[in-house]
Amino acid sequence: MNAILVKEALGKVLNPNVLVNLVSQRVRQLNSGGGGRSSPLVADIANLSAADIALREISEDKMGFEMPEIIEPVRQKGKNRRRPQHWTKT
Repeated sequence: MNAILVKEALGKVLNPNVLVNLVSQRVRQLNSGGGGRSSPLVADIANLSAADIALREISEDKMGFEMPEIIEPVRQKGKNRRRPQHWTKT
């Protein structure tokens, strides 16, 4: 992978773990062949690997993503709080 393309794509995605997932999914699509999803979305792909093509697509905003909203779990407090079944009285 080209280090310059990685830096540019990381500037768009911000999270390296998400970037790895996006690139790997796109590389699988590009390598699968056939269909509209497997053709590159950028021009001038001579001498580029599938990973570099995916990185260029991300850095040129040809490919996007959405981060899900993180919802914090809420625990009930007080009288109406149910006990787990393994806390039964004997």
